[in-house]
Amino acid sequence: MKTTIDNTFDDFKTALNNNPTLQQEFKEDPVRAAENFVITNPKETDPWIYRIIVLALGLAILSIIIGLVIITMSKVTFDQQLITIFTAISSGAIGALAGLLAPSPNNVNK
Repeated sequence: MKTTIDNTFDDFKTALNNNPTLQQEFKEDPVRAAENFVITNPKETDPWIYRIIVLALGLAILSIIIGLVIITMSKVTFDQQLITIFTAISSGAIGALAGLLAPSPNNVNK
């Protein structure tokens, strides 16, 4: 019998306390009983986490690029360091977005 738990020790303790069959399995053979646990990870089961992060990074990149275009086209002079900082932030956000959207090594076909 597989028992599904979240990726926390508290959920493991709750599942063990609430299931007498599981308690008996742990008394007989703890290693085999532990192998019957299926650990869920919110990153794998909730697609909205990635959607929100990708949306936030995309909006940050677009707003910085639009801001840089407005700054360079305006007649007001800004410190060159400000433009450099915005460029560095947008470069970091682009790298983070590329890292999220690239397939992880464990999902690549072998």
